[in-house]
Amino acid sequence: MSTQASGTYQVTGWEEEPYDARDDVIKLTRARITNSFSGDIEGEGSADCLMAYPSETYASFVGLQRVVGSVGGRSGSFILQTSGVFENGVAKADWFVVPDSGTGDLKGLSGKGGYVSTDQTTCDVKLEYDLG
Repeated sequence: MSTQASGTYQVTGWEEEPYDARDDVIKLTRARITNSFSGDIEGEGSADCLMAYPSETYASFVGLQRVVGSVGGRSGSFILQTSGVFENGVAKADWFVVPDSGTGDLKGLSGKGGYVSTDQTTCDVKLEYDLG
């Protein structure tokens, strides 16, 4: 039976650089992002994301994030694979736990969820999970 986790994460670091910057095509960037999770998920996240900016108000992104901390009171780490968009100032993403990525008490963790930004540095997060 799945458990629903919710909480927030606060962006604590953001380093973004173009990796294909041409004047006549869509801008492509790579970002290294750090986060601090609170709520049912507690801990620190470290993500690398690839982003495409077809306009000034829209971006599409994919990424991988390692979370080190606890879920539902059980400690360890796991990887989230993320896919989302940034549109008109709001980031929305879906994510899932990469299979077999859980360590420690989170070994066997599976799940999916996502987040929505509430401002430029804070996101409301959800994760529906099972601990095999």
